[in-house]
Amino acid sequence: MSIVEVNELRKSYGGKAVVDGVTFAVEEGEIFGILGPNGAGKTTTVECVEGLRTADAGTVRVAGLDPARDRRELTRLLGVQLQESELQARLTVREALELYAALYPKPAAWRPLADRLGLGELLGKPFGKLSGGQKQRLFIALALIGNPRIVVFDELTTALDPRARRDTWEMVEDIRASGVTILLVTHFMAEAQRLCDRVAVIDRGRVVALDTPDGLISRSASPTVISLRPSEPLPDAELAALPGATSVAERDGRLTIHGTDETVNAVITLLARSRITARELRVVDTTLDDAFLGLTEQSGLTEQSDPAEQPEVPAP
Repeated sequence: MSIVEVNELRKSYGGKAVVDGVTFAVEEGEIFGILGPNGAGKTTTVECVEGLRTADAGTVRVAGLDPARDRRELTRLLGVQLQESELQARLTVREALELYAALYPKPAAWRPLADRLGLGELLGKPFGKLSGGQKQRLFIALALIGNPRIVVFDELTTALDPRARRDTWEMVEDIRASGVTILLVTHFMAEAQRLCDRVAVIDRGRVVALDTPDGLISRSASPTVISLRPSEPLPDAELAALPGATSVAERDGRLTIHGTDETVNAVITLLARSRITARELRVVDTTLDDAFLGLTEQSGLTEQSDPAEQPEVPAP
């Protein structure tokens, strides 16, 4: 069952379309990712879902609610961690958690939540004294404190160090396991590949691909990369005839071949038939990062500006 439905969403600023017919649906209980380069329209899209911006055309429904019309009801079931947020500098972590908990009829217990996010020892610290990573963890806690049915994370792990990022990924998986639906906006491909059940790639205000991470990777022209140092040069004609190979390059004695599983089998057969030894043989799958670059290049990506990412542009 779809808990978030976005259909032909459009939003323009100054006559320039930033979101141009975006359509997708998020199933209840899944982690749904939105990927795209800076300025592609990701933040404007999710802000329309959150009710922070009003669409020019199209429809948005969250658990059957219209975010623009049913704002009060929506805030009771939707938690949001914005891309950029601020609190009063003198407000302590404890005070922020207590304040936000008081806004909901059935809030989460904030102390265990604070401990889970590494905020337990920072309860008396003013917001203005927190590091960027500590502020980010606090805003994650505030997004979850209302026991939301759906939560939107916009650039969830920006400003977090690698260890904190991986700890946060584990927390997100735990949140989903508790039945919460997650809409995740990110530019970290490893994050999307680790967490997301499905991903929508937005380029210049349009959805250019929507699939599972593995499905997007499989669309790549060369889902597998083979690299090796052959004990003797392999015949050029044989390399050119490798099935499924899209490119063959040699540099400093290392041969790199982009292809498919069929290409891997053909390379092994060729080595055995030619009695050539392969040193430092590596076979790796194409990553979501590679697939993303391929998709945006195919759509003729040119970076544009999303006013939702520019603080000086007021929300309508």
